[in-house]
Amino acid sequence: MATFSERLRATNAAGWDAAVGHRFVDELLAGTLADDVLAHYLVQDYQFCDAFTALLGQGCASAPDLDSRLVFARQLGMFASDENTYFVDSFDALGVPDRDRSEPRLTDTTAAFDALMREALHSRSYAQVLAVLLVAEWLYLDWATRPDAGDSGRPEHVGWIDLHRGPAFTTWVDWLRAQLDAHEPTDDGERRAVESVFARAVRCELAFFDAAYHD
Repeated sequence: MATFSERLRATNAAGWDAAVGHRFVDELLAGTLADDVLAHYLVQDYQFCDAFTALLGQGCASAPDLDSRLVFARQLGMFASDENTYFVDSFDALGVPDRDRSEPRLTDTTAAFDALMREALHSRSYAQVLAVLLVAEWLYLDWATRPDAGDSGRPEHVGWIDLHRGPAFTTWVDWLRAQLDAHEPTDDGERRAVESVFARAVRCELAFFDAAYHD
């Protein structure tokens, strides 16, 4: 029998597969992604850092035990070091102005995704927090481990791919899946809420790739 996370993904397979096979991903993995497209994408993605960090913190706060809290704490440490360093280095390499790093004009897509993260955060629902985190991480693992994912292109391409693959990241995604499966809601209202935020997160991920090509 399929697990809760597997059922959620299957229900949203069309949007999920479209994101994993998106033009943006194709060009990133091939090393042909234009600098202006990557810069626009990273500038917008960087604006999630505050909401995403808070979401990890809420996961830590609402986790059921110390072992689970420590997993979130370790992930927060990685996010604050490795991923933030990647953004700063890439902005330097791509010539992104300081203002665009700290106060860019947000696209409607970025604003919508940020709002969804904060909705899950303020729900203080462990399952809803897990659902949004899982989409953000599992979908990226799927595209970063496509058979055609290699090491071509400039360091900014390979660096973004490497952040979303490898044993440590795979273990993190598997753990999030296991946590959501273990905390599958028994209340109908909470189940519908989790299903809703998962589906909306998938749609946001797909729209975010689309928005990379449109200012």
